[in-house]
Amino acid sequence: MKRLLRLLALVVLTGAAWATWQAFAPRPVPPQATAVDRIDRILIEKSARRLTASRGGETVLEFPIALGFEPAGDKFQEGDGKTPEGTFRIDRRNPNSAYHLSLGIDYPQPKDRVRAQAAGVSPGGDIFIHGQPNSVGNLITLPGDWTAGCIAVSNDQMETLWRLAEIGTEVEIRP
Repeated sequence: MKRLLRLLALVVLTGAAWATWQAFAPRPVPPQATAVDRIDRILIEKSARRLTASRGGETVLEFPIALGFEPAGDKFQEGDGKTPEGTFRIDRRNPNSAYHLSLGIDYPQPKDRVRAQAAGVSPGGDIFIHGQPNSVGNLITLPGDWTAGCIAVSNDQMETLWRLAEIGTEVEIRP
């Protein structure tokens, strides 16, 4: 009986170790799609907590999103927890992000810099569409608005965006 219990405990521990390793194991970076499959526009609707990606005016996919911890209103300064509003472009890709993959947008733009400079503050920067924090593994999608001003999706959704979006893709962020 003791031997059976030890064997059962070993099986359970091995399974738990495997699940933990899977949660934190690095995932390969997905390849980009062919030009025919790529999206040309991403619409972020902050109030609906929705990302819609389209190609040639046709919706290709929709995802729920999380925003900055103070989502109402346009980003004004670094640390305000707001997600910027306006029309931007994807200007960088980071496969080594602290969040599962990230696509950077070209915020702040000149008007944002001028407005912040007039107020004597920094407009902030490093706004990304990204997956979940690498520290939580692949099993969790954090609830609520929790980013510092970015747009967060699940890791699987981020892999799809990573594959379909390229530098230059338009990103419109609406209130």
